Amino acid sequence: MKNIVFTSQTMYRHPLDLNTGLLNITSNFDQQYATDERLGVIYSPEMTIFRLWAPAASKIELILFYTLYGDEAEHIMMEEFRPGTYEVEVTGNLDNKAYKFGIFYPDGTYIDTCDPYAFATTSNGARSVIVDLISTNPENWGARMPAFSATTDAIIYEANVRDFTISETSGAQNRGKFLGFIEQGTKSPNGLATGLDYLKELGITHVQLMPMYDFQTVDEENQTAKYNWGYDPQNYNVPEGSFATDARDPKTRIREMKQMIQGLHDAGIRVIMDVVYNHVYDTDTHPFEKVAPGYYFRRYSDGSLSDGTGVGNDTASENEMMKRYILDSVKYWAQEYHIDGFRFDLMGIHDIDTMNAVRETLDKIDPSIIILGEGWNLNTNLPEEKKAASINARQMLRIAHFNDAMRTAIKGSDMDGGFDTGFISGKPFMEQWIAINQQGGLYYPQDIAGYQQPDQIVQYVEAHDNHTLYDKLVINMPHDDERTRTRRHLLASSLAILAQGIPFIHAGQEFLRTKNGEENSYNLPDAINKMDWSRRDTKQKEVEYLKGLINLRKSNPLFRLQTTDEIAKHMEVLEADYYKIVWQLENDTDLFYVFFNGNGDPRYFKIEESDFEVLVHDCKVNIAQPRVWIDTDEIKVEGFSTTVLHKKK
Repeated sequence: MKNIVFTSQTMYRHPLDLNTGLLNITSNFDQQYATDERLGVIYSPEMTIFRLWAPAASKIELILFYTLYGDEAEHIMMEEFRPGTYEVEVTGNLDNKAYKFGIFYPDGTYIDTCDPYAFATTSNGARSVIVDLISTNPENWGARMPAFSATTDAIIYEANVRDFTISETSGAQNRGKFLGFIEQGTKSPNGLATGLDYLKELGITHVQLMPMYDFQTVDEENQTAKYNWGYDPQNYNVPEGSFATDARDPKTRIREMKQMIQGLHDAGIRVIMDVVYNHVYDTDTHPFEKVAPGYYFRRYSDGSLSDGTGVGNDTASENEMMKRYILDSVKYWAQEYHIDGFRFDLMGIHDIDTMNAVRETLDKIDPSIIILGEGWNLNTNLPEEKKAASINARQMLRIAHFNDAMRTAIKGSDMDGGFDTGFISGKPFMEQWIAINQQGGLYYPQDIAGYQQPDQIVQYVEAHDNHTLYDKLVINMPHDDERTRTRRHLLASSLAILAQGIPFIHAGQEFLRTKNGEENSYNLPDAINKMDWSRRDTKQKEVEYLKGLINLRKSNPLFRLQTTDEIAKHMEVLEADYYKIVWQLENDTDLFYVFFNGNGDPRYFKIEESDFEVLVHDCKVNIAQPRVWIDTDEIKVEGFSTTVLHKKK
């Protein structure tokens, strides 16, 4: 089907603008060139099909290397069997063979590129690799976990694969690796549980792992030379080699990532994958731009790149093949690796239709897969009404957004050095705003965010970005003693964990993690980013407090209501002023009073006279054997603390 002439137009067969070197993206471009054919490699022991979408090319060759790292290769011409889509079948078993594509352009240019759909690569993503994925499955690799109960039942713990165990204090053998994450029996310097055993003790339901696909700025063969979080995508469908015990073996990274996921699943913990489809590290060298120059990235009319991400480029999810790439990728991770959720970095860069299509695609696999993202309204070249931002949340049901509004009200803005204060650090008039946010979308001002249900709201006070909460409190309240700073910190965590919605905890938040005052540690060394498990030893009471709050939330469905109708029926805000927030939860069998005191002095509250169990008080949680206040009609809440009372009706 080469040299096709379209009767509906007179344009050149390959729509490359020779003046700009970019594709001429007309209004009907996708209709003419987009394909629903499966792309990448389709492997079998008898033969492998290679398929590439490259609408600007005049011809394409498959470069099939004889060895993974040798230069000798066979060059095989591919057939354009549909407009812009090329294919070739190669007989024989090509398992663990490396390949690239060579692209000839109408202007005489020739480039080679990796496969944007590659599932495996050599070290540093230099070449794509064909793999028999079945051979990468760990022993006893089975089906997905059963469907999760409800999104608002989730308690998410964000961690970085490397940071979690890279410190000697982790007690792990495979420090900084996929396998290190699931080692059992590891201990802190004082003999307390670390790693996987610690996560089980903590009671979280989901671990959200920062980028673990193949990213660009860490040298996989010299992994200590440079650190990076991984928000610099290179190969979206390939596990990061620096987290594997052998980055040069394409199958090792796949197998060990699956082993990590299997180990977490065996421990009852589900895995959310941090995905960064909104930009790439370098457009000029990325396969997207090489196979379809000017297509995958959002541009202005003059051809310049849109830069709402702040890193030089925004992907164009509104274009059919970029949208399809995102859908194919999440489907692959969910099916092949049994991923239980996806956290979309800078989700506001994407368009609403794409995010809803992601939800629909994953629903066919498992409707309980969680989708959450950063719904910031970013300055990208996309109409406001099409952005997948929090303001448009009403159009994206069952997709959650990080609730920066409550985060900021609790501790102050993270911008401009983090000097702004919040409810826990003395800023007035935050009480009602926090109380509204804690109601999980009920009565939420729609001109600020379009939340409709509590499963659309991620409640948090700390994440990998910006200062840790502890470091921010050092900046905000430098004259606090350690006891006061700790109480402010625990109050902040309780405000988020007990709110309606989806609670989210940054790894180490529970033991007051510090990064020595560094605000943005994305490329700083292990000394700054590592989880210091000796701090878990010295902050044991604080860990127990957060563990207790998690147990309290899990103990009664009133703390994790699934709809705003339920919240309206069962939750009532009683007071929200002068550094006090008080609300109650009530159904036919239980009554809870929840008090937050943002003042350093004790506060007293009148309640009906009765016998109440004291579940949370003075930075301690006791659910198993709570003390009872008999004939209580007034409750004392200590300074900078949370109190929770309960009685059976």
